[in-house]
Amino acid sequence: LAYVLLICIFRRVPLILIGSCSSAVLSAASVTTVPQRKLHHAVIPKGKGGRSSSSGIAATVFGATGFLGRYVVNRLGRIGSQIVLPHRCDQYDIMYLRPMGDLGQIIFMEWDARNKESIKRALEHSNVVINLVGREWETSNYRYEDVFVTIPQQIAKAARAAGITKFVHMSHLNADIRSPSKYLRNKAVGEAAVRDEFPDAIIMKPSEIFGREDRFFNYYANMRWFGNAVPLISLGKKTVKQPVHVVDVAKAIINAVRDPDANGKTYALVGPNRYLLHDLVEYIYAVAHRPFVPYPLPRPLYHLAAQFFAMNPFEPWTTADKVDRFHTTDLKYPGLPGLEDLGITPSTVEQKAIEILRRHRRFRYLEADLDETKPAKTVNY
Repeated sequence: LAYVLLICIFRRVPLILIGSCSSAVLSAASVTTVPQRKLHHAVIPKGKGGRSSSSGIAATVFGATGFLGRYVVNRLGRIGSQIVLPHRCDQYDIMYLRPMGDLGQIIFMEWDARNKESIKRALEHSNVVINLVGREWETSNYRYEDVFVTIPQQIAKAARAAGITKFVHMSHLNADIRSPSKYLRNKAVGEAAVRDEFPDAIIMKPSEIFGREDRFFNYYANMRWFGNAVPLISLGKKTVKQPVHVVDVAKAIINAVRDPDANGKTYALVGPNRYLLHDLVEYIYAVAHRPFVPYPLPRPLYHLAAQFFAMNPFEPWTTADKVDRFHTTDLKYPGLPGLEDLGITPSTVEQKAIEILRRHRRFRYLEADLDETKPAKTVNY
């Protein structure tokens, strides 16, 4: 009825004639039973682009306080999106995220991952949900089953019930129920659980991600504190890695959100080159101008040493599961779309490694030219 009233006013039809409007129009208006989500005027697309415009995206980013999260929030903020950031930490620990969006565009809220109402409240005003929840190690409160299966499943269920049209879930390239890594096994189970709850979910499967704050390149570079010796299973010559840059992964997420044809697809996000783990770590130490002394360490002994570090009540430097994950060869998915299908040219390790590894150099080599370092050998298998 309100719609008919507006049409009559717009066309300057006298109010007395409203009652004579077609009864068919009135009945058609009353038959509509599909609930429509209320969108705030601030998420209607407008402006020429940039952080002070509106992209039409109101996104809830779960796991935004992690390594990948800050890059995703930055990309969302620079195109003018409203962003809801659920968090469990102290608000002063995430103030670095606030300048990534225009004034009032980034909203922080506390949430409880085990509280369904808390999840529902976090996404009730959004039209995009991005799940980046992850953990490198298990705790007594949150096991891998909780982090990678239960929580994503609950988020996907709440998103579907709320009528969300875009849901992005972060998985892993090597997610496999048969993997020796518990981390990767639960990633595979969580991926299937999300797909069951939200069939149109966009699944992202990146390989190991490297960047300034990563736990991959920095992990191996920091091994120099243990006598300049780097333990590798089979000297790292039986493991092939295809790392991807964190900025490329963040771009892929944003491009998938803006692509109307991305719903229901699974993307394999990898770098352009494949390396033996031995050659990749050797290149890391060459860029850092540090001596590289690898030695073969049997898996049982490596696990034993990792279990010692895993006893750390805070963040463990390594775990037995992390050893298995880093020594798993990256799978190939020729049938899945990748970065190129999202309009992204992937960055090579040689282009971005210096940004991460310069701080690992001695002062005398701080400004050394990168051309002095030979590129890492690549493989095709």
